[in-house]
Amino acid sequence: MTRLKVLQRDDMNDEQRQVCDEIEASGGRVRGGPYWAYIRNPKFMALHQGMSDYMRGCPLTGRERQIAVLAVVRHWDAHYPWAVQVRASHAENLDQDIIDTINARKRPNLNDPGEQAAYDLASELAANKRVSEDTYARAEKIFGEKKLVDLVAGVGFFSMVCCTANAFDITPPDDAPARLLD
Repeated sequence: MTRLKVLQRDDMNDEQRQVCDEIEASGGRVRGGPYWAYIRNPKFMALHQGMSDYMRGCPLTGRERQIAVLAVVRHWDAHYPWAVQVRASHAENLDQDIIDTINARKRPNLNDPGEQAAYDLASELAANKRVSEDTYARAEKIFGEKKLVDLVAGVGFFSMVCCTANAFDITPPDDAPARLLD
């Protein structure tokens, strides 16, 4: 269910079609979910796509990024992003038990210090709107400033995606394999 009409290509204006064409020409694809909202503002859609591309290629490892993303998505209880990000997490070889632990709102016990720091910072920032001195110091030591900025920006970026999905009631299709626990 979504509160927005899903625009098909024939429903789009020239500017909307152009942005979709540019995204697809650069190797991206216009997906469902929050994109159904963002296409209403083609300039924003293009900016969002650029940020999304950056986040996928930032210096964080794919596993660090996905662990942080899952923590944020779980915090916001965003159903569509959860389904999509579980699939992306599998592509990064994230174990199902880690995904299930985050889904159960529990702290996963991760062997990799970067992965644990990514989870701790993302979940603490989302829940408390800030991070403790201990969490910050540990993350800064592990990531350095540049990666730490990317991690914090990623928390904000995926929070925006979740807010969009929740505000417009963008839910995954009934046959989506990954579901949030109630």
